[in-house]
Amino acid sequence: MDRLTATYLIETPGDADAAAAALAGEQSSGTFVAVPGETAELKQRFAARVEEVQLLEAVDEPSLPGSRGSDTGRFQRAHVRVSWSVENFGYNLPAIISTVQGNLYELPHFSGLRLVDVDFPASFAEHFAGPRFGVAGTRRLTGVSERPLIGTIIKPSVGLTPADTAALVRQVVEAGVDFVKDDELMADPPHARFDDRVEQVMRVVNDHADRTGKQVMVALNVTDELDRMLAHYDTIVRHGGTCAMVSLNSVGLAGVKRLCDAGQLAIHGHRNGWGMLTRHPALGMDFTAYQKLWRLAGVDQIHVNGIANKFWETDDSVVRSIEACRTPLLGGMQVLPVVSSGQWGGQAPETYRRTQTTDLLYMAGGGIMAHPDGPAGGVAALHDAWRLAAEGLTLEAACQQSTPLRRAAEKFGGLKNLPQSGSAPAEVAAR
Repeated sequence: MDRLTATYLIETPGDADAAAAALAGEQSSGTFVAVPGETAELKQRFAARVEEVQLLEAVDEPSLPGSRGSDTGRFQRAHVRVSWSVENFGYNLPAIISTVQGNLYELPHFSGLRLVDVDFPASFAEHFAGPRFGVAGTRRLTGVSERPLIGTIIKPSVGLTPADTAALVRQVVEAGVDFVKDDELMADPPHARFDDRVEQVMRVVNDHADRTGKQVMVALNVTDELDRMLAHYDTIVRHGGTCAMVSLNSVGLAGVKRLCDAGQLAIHGHRNGWGMLTRHPALGMDFTAYQKLWRLAGVDQIHVNGIANKFWETDDSVVRSIEACRTPLLGGMQVLPVVSSGQWGGQAPETYRRTQTTDLLYMAGGGIMAHPDGPAGGVAALHDAWRLAAEGLTLEAACQQSTPLRRAAEKFGGLKNLPQSGSAPAEVAAR
């Protein structure tokens, strides 16, 4: 049978080879003691296999509190590759998660454990369609080619009525955005029922398309219980929408895959809660592994944070996330990186310099809405920033050529809040 391989960063108070063997045993046919049914034949067929243990540095203190003490006073780090026969779980994403993560984080053999990557055999391409729309499909639905898609977020996050929301959407679509999304906190609350919001928002969007020929994509947040999500999905389709947004970590792989399998709407994957899974460098998982799982489920667009963002994530980490999304999975399965978090035109030159791509959905909330000349000025500043960034101009030079961008720099703090000469903070060594 084909084999699936996972790569981990481990830290152990004991021997790295022994810890890797414990990982493989716990997550396949073994347990803490030999049992009668675990025959040599069964182990040969179903036991996980340690493929490689690559020793790294040893440290004096455990990364995770409450870890078992070390007899040597040192805690060994290593990269470990473990493989499983696909026969163990079939083509079942929730079962795969239980296998490559599951109880691993609770084993006393580890004072740190992080899923770094997952490699799927070619047979997975026969069982998972992946994103139905991805980069090319999103561009086709919005009519945007070459440049990044420019998007914004409905703010305030909660509290607006459906009529208030529609009025705000009218303002930003007339300003020239390509994409509008619900905030992740807005779902189907009593003060702004989903069906009412969709009806009023899509009336604005469809009227704008009829008048101008430009169909703005709106990612309406369907996150809910499964039956309600499917009903919300159908409501968007009925009103001529092209996209549904879902909070990936809230709904889970099975629920998200069910939405993606419907195949009529592009699925915008919001990763809120991601910090809980990744922020500690010796725990959780890397984005490389994370985005592969959601690509298999069929997500078309996924958040990657942004350069000089308002959160904790370093620029190096954001760049790696964009690169991970752009790396083909099983020969294709494109997913569109969504750049967000405190973005305005000022980050465009550095983002382009470091990624060399315009296959992005570039989201700006305050960067558009709080522009001194209003939303139209904010959108114009973003268009100019990306056009000039792709020509190789620095932010200083771009501001000399674009009045909207210069006005934005005056408003948002200009160059002092942005990385200079492309240097980004170093990552934590363990990551």
